[in-house]
Amino acid sequence: MAHPGIDVIRQLVGAVRHQGASIPERRASLAALAGSPPAPDGVAVEAIELADRPAERLTPAGAPSGDVVLYLHGGSYHSGSPDTHRGLAGALALAAGRTVVTLDYRLAPEDPFPAGLNDALLAFDQLAPARVALAGDSAGGGLAAATALALRDRAGGQPVAVALISPWTDLTQSAGSYTSRAAADPMLTAAALDQAAEAYLAGTDPRTSYVSPVFGDLAGLPPVRVDVGADEVLFDDSQTLVEGITAAGGDAVLVEWPEMIHVFQAFPPDLVPEAAHAVAAMGAFLAGHFDASRDRGA
Repeated sequence: MAHPGIDVIRQLVGAVRHQGASIPERRASLAALAGSPPAPDGVAVEAIELADRPAERLTPAGAPSGDVVLYLHGGSYHSGSPDTHRGLAGALALAAGRTVVTLDYRLAPEDPFPAGLNDALLAFDQLAPARVALAGDSAGGGLAAATALALRDRAGGQPVAVALISPWTDLTQSAGSYTSRAAADPMLTAAALDQAAEAYLAGTDPRTSYVSPVFGDLAGLPPVRVDVGADEVLFDDSQTLVEGITAAGGDAVLVEWPEMIHVFQAFPPDLVPEAAHAVAAMGAFLAGHFDASRDRGA
């Protein structure tokens, strides 16, 4: 039996899936789909500057001052903002009981790789000495994974954990799920992602680990949780990342959500109850690792 809430979403977003849209049209589509949601009740929102970029600090009541989640929004590296992701980031703040900071990192094609990565690294540095976890969805999930790799490689401060929602971790779009799950995915197509990858890469090899983490050395990362819908073309990006981390001796878990689509966590829980369950579990994962880090005195 089909999921009634997901069926409604399929009808609503089906027009967004067309392959011929320009990047400005895709930006407008995401903005229209996401709107400008308020933060959930109980979460204070503050506009700040971080890494010389606009950002938002979302703080639930009682959040400890020494813990913060740096959240990197999705949007295929060319769209999205803290404004479009305020609802999801605020829900995560409540679930984790921690402050979440969303970064308006630079986007392609105006600012291709490595601009967004450099923004994320600088933001991480400026949030220290707080304990910092990384989180993100879609392209932002891929960027969070790439940021974790870059932080490991420079042997400085490390995130306490990494929580990813449907991360885009392979910018070659060559995995099997890009075709095997294409008909089921109402949100993304390989063709649209090819267009976005071309704009973001600007000539960079798509197999570079800081743009496609699945091709990198995945040893030495902090604990990673990856949540992915069963009906999305990015499924293999999530599975391959987790398999690579565990094969390298790391701590990673893949959580597959049956019948769910790309970043279903952003949809209203009254329409998709699984959204609330997934965000709650993601928040508990982050909170547990913050607590463990504090107990270790890190």
